[in-house]
Amino acid sequence: MEQNLQKNLGLSAALSTVIGTVIGGGVFFKSQAVYTLTGGAPGLGILAWILAGVLTIAGGLTAAEISAAIPKTGGMMVYIEEIYGEKLGFLTGWMQSLLFFPAMIAAISVMFGQQVAYLFANPSLSLPFTIGVMVFLGFMNNLGSKTSGIIQTVSTVCKLIPLVILIVLGFVKGNPSSASIMTPMIGEGLSPMSIMGQLMIAVLFAYDGWINVGAIAGEMKNPGKDLPRAIVGGLSVVMAVYVIINISYLCVLPASELATYDAPASAVAEVILGPTGGKLITCGILISLFGCANGYILTGSRPLYTLGVKELVPGSKFIKKLNKQDTPSYSIGVIIAISIVYSISGQFNLLTDLAMFSVWAFYVLTFYGVIKLRKNNPNLHRPYKVPMYPLIPIIAMCGGLFVLINQLFFAGSFNRALAIGSIIVTLLGLPIYNYFDKLRVKDFGTEKIG
Repeated sequence: MEQNLQKNLGLSAALSTVIGTVIGGGVFFKSQAVYTLTGGAPGLGILAWILAGVLTIAGGLTAAEISAAIPKTGGMMVYIEEIYGEKLGFLTGWMQSLLFFPAMIAAISVMFGQQVAYLFANPSLSLPFTIGVMVFLGFMNNLGSKTSGIIQTVSTVCKLIPLVILIVLGFVKGNPSSASIMTPMIGEGLSPMSIMGQLMIAVLFAYDGWINVGAIAGEMKNPGKDLPRAIVGGLSVVMAVYVIINISYLCVLPASELATYDAPASAVAEVILGPTGGKLITCGILISLFGCANGYILTGSRPLYTLGVKELVPGSKFIKKLNKQDTPSYSIGVIIAISIVYSISGQFNLLTDLAMFSVWAFYVLTFYGVIKLRKNNPNLHRPYKVPMYPLIPIIAMCGGLFVLINQLFFAGSFNRALAIGSIIVTLLGLPIYNYFDKLRVKDFGTEKIG
């Protein structure tokens, strides 16, 4: 049964929601991938954090119009189905269930396992804790959404503590006056254009979550006025935090050295605070990662459950079932199982790159959906409209297309193979959809005859 949302969110509540939704674990780890790609040079890396922030703001402003105009539970899969039809909506859920959510859960869990191994100076702990945290959170999510919500609330508060400590102590105990922040821009022999696309794929992981900010439109007192302010203001704060913390890292360690650490934040903390202090910061980071993984398990099981309810995937009979706590336990189990398979690779950056490429093709479709809806359904009630239309949606689309095209045609052979593999797995959903759609029609026809 549909419930009416109370319109009680003001600007400050919306701002905090945006910031809390987007800031996750990527800010603690992605510096390694960034400065490896730039050949140990800081300039292009800092620029990538800024450009990814601008693209995220444009994307958030654009997608929020659809979120406000189509206030249905289900997120992007529902938006795309409403705009383009059930087949594309299915492919969205298929991609999310097989690629995006499992890759994100696996990536965050891999980093969780590696941080535990660092904490106890025992590399053999990495894989058991990687798998263990997913199994444990899967079990906790089966206890109901209230339990998941408590985990989310605690981890959201805790993840801000190491951020603040690293920013403050980086500037106080580091060497801001002698740190190289923007020079050199890029390492010798590297092409800025080809590297920038890979940098954006890497950095956009840290900004993920922005697609959900428009969902609060139905609970805002004045969404037309306050939602764009919350998106621009909130995501600008996130971008500022990301840029500032990366500068604070560079005040302590040069980019060439940050590129050698799997967990740059822990390395910086150890330089500033010594081994004991570094491990305390690592504990804070572990809580943040724990909450991030929980959030993706909570949301990641729902698209597959929806596909199960529509009887469009193998095993729908089980996937659509809810347990006594009204939780899609089978859907959670499938997502966890796929995530565990991905996590065996132990490759944090590979998994996040896979997730980002997979999802950004559908983000671009969402951006274009704003233009398509304006043209085909001009009388649709829109509590919020994207400002500077159509400039902002075009910026969002062009930015997304640049990332996708760069990954497909100008990145290295491995990145290209990863992108092509993502496309193939997504397109495999077409015969799956056609087969189960025909079964639905056949079953429906049989019922009608009977």
